[in-house]
This record gives sequence, structure tokens and C-alpha cells, in this order.
Amino acid sequence: MTTAPHFTVADSAEDPEAEIWFAEPAGFTAVPLDALLPEPDSGVADQLSAAFAPFLQAAPDESAREQFIALFGQGQRLLGALRETGTVHCSIGLHRDDVDEGAEGDGGPLLSFFTVSWRDIAVSPRAVTAARAVSGLDARTRVEYAELPSGPVTFSETVHTPGAAEGLPRTLLLQLRAHLPHPDCKRLVVLTLSTTAVGRREHHRAILRRIATLAGFANPLRPALSEAP
Repeated sequence: MTTAPHFTVADSAEDPEAEIWFAEPAGFTAVPLDALLPEPDSGVADQLSAAFAPFLQAAPDESAREQFIALFGQGQRLLGALRETGTVHCSIGLHRDDVDEGAEGDGGPLLSFFTVSWRDIAVSPRAVTAARAVSGLDARTRVEYAELPSGPVTFSETVHTPGAAEGLPRTLLLQLRAHLPHPDCKRLVVLTLSTTAVGRREHHRAILRRIATLAGFANPLRPALSEAP
């Protein structure tokens, strides 16, 4: 017997201002950008303070509270930098490394970070935009062109080592991107999946391709809703 796939529809699917629809596989938890980056003195800021009050009260001492506040502030700055570069969605992926378990897979956790970002571009045909999105990349970058239900898309794959000036651990970071031109030919959406599990690139490559294949610029629920009694 074949079991139909199960989907959970987020409220954002019916957001009248939504411009792209996509589905994430199980194991991804969305990071609430709006809730974590509220306007000062707003109701959302008050809700955030109330939500974190129990954590601060549970801290064993003032030093632990200060450390928690500092780490949270650092996280907010990182999310703020993402938003400034056009990121509208991000989520954390957690999957068990059960590929070839008993051989290479150790059953441990595989962490990843997924983002959806918009880029303004010069007006051009979508296929040209998709090609331009990966032009000028390092010759070692893996590049692939595909035609998906949403239109032309290019995939790129790089392994990055943070520099000492970036203040990050010198750990290899695999970044996979799908570049999808919008039908208005004026914008480009970039789906990025990042992970330090470089040895599991095939696994994460399949995840990003699945997300990109299901992504679209028209609400896929609209026909079903209009036909509902």
C-alpha cells in the first residue's frame, strides 16, 4: 500500500503578501524572525521580554544571566544581518545520520541552516538570470542548470572555510544554493542550505533539490480552496 505524503500547512501560506510558496521536509524548525527582531517599545518586544523572563529567572546566578543575554544579543545581530541582505525566512534542520548506518553513518545528529532570500536584479529573461546567478563563481564550484515546475533554476555548491577575521570556527562549511528567477524578471530568490556535515553533501543536495522542486510563485492551495464547498 502506498502512503500519501503528509504536509502541514503554515498560516503564512494564506498571507496575502506572500510571494513564494515552498515546503520543507520533516526535521526543519522555522526561526521566527519577526518575533526575535521586534521594533523597540512594540507589543512584540514586550511579548519577547515576557517569554524570556522565566529563563532569566531560572539562571543560577547573575553571571549566567549576563552570558545568556550576551549570546541572545549575538544571535539577534546575526539574524538582523541576514534580514538586511534580503532574507525573509530561515529554519534549523536536524536529522539523524542514518545513511549507510553501521558503515559511514554514525547515527548522530546532522545540523543544517536553511534560508530564503530575495535579490533585486536587472530585468532580463529568466533563463539568463538563472545563468548569471552562478557566473563568476570559483572554478571549483559545482554548478547545475535545471527546468523545474516554477521555471529555470541553477544550483551551486561550494565549501567555505571561514577566515580568521570572521571570528568563526575554522570549520568547513558546505553551502548549497538554488537560484530561482521570479516570473516578473526583476527579482531572484535564493534558497540556501548550509551545513558543516560536508561528507553528507548528497543527503543535503537531495533536500535542497526537493525544496526547490516544490517551490512556486503562485499559491498552490488557491484552486483547492476555491473548489471547497
